[in-house]
Amino acid sequence: MTLLFDTHTHLDAARFNEDREEVIQRAYDAGVKLMINIGCDRESIPTTMALAEKYSFIYAAVGWHPVDSIHMKPEDLDWIEELCSHPKVVAIGEMGLDYHWDTSPKEVQHRVFREQIRLARKVNKPIVIHNREAHEDIIRILKEEKASEIGGVMHCFSGSLETAKQCLDMNFYLSFGGPVTYKNARVPKEVLAAVPLHRILIETDSPYLTPHPFRGKRNESSYVALVANAAAEIRGISLEELAQITTENGKKCFRMD
Repeated sequence: MTLLFDTHTHLDAARFNEDREEVIQRAYDAGVKLMINIGCDRESIPTTMALAEKYSFIYAAVGWHPVDSIHMKPEDLDWIEELCSHPKVVAIGEMGLDYHWDTSPKEVQHRVFREQIRLARKVNKPIVIHNREAHEDIIRILKEEKASEIGGVMHCFSGSLETAKQCLDMNFYLSFGGPVTYKNARVPKEVLAAVPLHRILIETDSPYLTPHPFRGKRNESSYVALVANAAAEIRGISLEELAQITTENGKKCFRMD
């Protein structure tokens, strides 16, 4: 069986409340033997930790989402730091900038982003970056905060090839999800075709960004196989090779060797 690694999922989301165990089992049965669940606010961090403690193959990233930056208190950062000593916590995030949703002022987003990068350098954990319509500021802050010292992943990468090269130069992996299966998603496909194979990851971001042919419905981790299929086709290699490479990449990125 082809072994897959869903490097970014939200299995604790309310949309899975009715059938969460079945969704997780379906993914495992489909060959998804590693998953990283993302806890990114006061509500989702405890539920993420509960999943990581219940399932041997689910790991956790904990951090603060930029959309919710305005609600982060100093004690929340202390909480994240404490959780970083847990053996199942492999990264801090998702963190970053989101200029699409007008919920947290830019200056607050910038401060919370910088604080989390500094914490990640302190505890020596990779970071998971959320970037929506904020490419220039993301790159600038990552450089200023010396994020290359810890590296991490650009989650659901949507930038240009030039932005991709800047991220690669800073020790980051690029993760691709459902959009690479969309007929009109030209840019992520072009980037995926051009960047080094040893720096590519795959993800679902479930329950969001559902790949074709289920677009418009709830996403789930088993669908990472559809992302892997599309990525293999774009790179001109077999599904098995793509799966093996991205799984090994994920283990290296999150230091799970």
